Amino acid sequence: MAERLTPMLVGAMSFLAALAIAGALAASSLAGRWAQDSGTALTVQIPQPDNPAAAGGANRLQAVLAILQVAPDVSAVRKLSGDEINALLKPWLGADAGQLALPVPAVISAVWSGGGEPDSLRGALDAAAPGTLAETGVRWAARVAALTGSLQASALAVLVIVAFVASAVISVATHAGLAQRRETIAIVHGLGALDSDIAGRFAVRATVLATAGAIIGTACALPVLFWLATLAAPFSGVLPDEGTAQLPFALWVALPAVPVAAAVIGWMTTQVTVRGWLRRMV
Repeated sequence: MAERLTPMLVGAMSFLAALAIAGALAASSLAGRWAQDSGTALTVQIPQPDNPAAAGGANRLQAVLAILQVAPDVSAVRKLSGDEINALLKPWLGADAGQLALPVPAVISAVWSGGGEPDSLRGALDAAAPGTLAETGVRWAARVAALTGSLQASALAVLVIVAFVASAVISVATHAGLAQRRETIAIVHGLGALDSDIAGRFAVRATVLATAGAIIGTACALPVLFWLATLAAPFSGVLPDEGTAQLPFALWVALPAVPVAAAVIGWMTTQVTVRGWLRRMV
């Protein structure tokens, strides 16, 4: 019974381990993409863009554009069109914000390479066009990085717990096997069999069972991983080809490590268990 349950339980633990590894890799990949996109994005809102600027003969929008175009850490300055602004406001104000007769500010998108908050740029923009708002994704990038770190730490904790449970399962199965063969082992050990020989016999059997269960559990996780990859494809900016999701190369490299880790855990746990049992028997 213990030998029959060992592959099943190790397989279940391997299934969870595969999901944890995939989650950690996916969180790292998506967070890296989102942090890069949001950390370099600069959005400038100019209320009443057609009104005169604080100084000079230009209007507020022209004054802001002039400052952004010469700013050292700003590039790819572009004013959003009316259709683009309507698309942004559609979830809240409907298909056409202009029909509501609301004062919609002009919006400028750019790329910020300053590495921090653009405090000096905000001061210059506010001096030229009071009330202008300049926001970057630096804070969001920091929050995404913190969230990614916590997810990876959680995945590591899951892997540690999975390894501990798998080791405990193998240890219990080994103890059951030793109890069933206690008299035989005592006779063989009394005739001069080394502890390493007896432990090696049990370790080979436990390693085979653990490896077989881990392979089955990892294989069972693949359909779930493909399904999750399909759901996550739009967030990564890459749509799956013909409805078939593609798992990242790093995951294909990491998944074979699950059966290998199960084999190592099975071997080491059985060796320690059998040798400790033999010492207590003597």
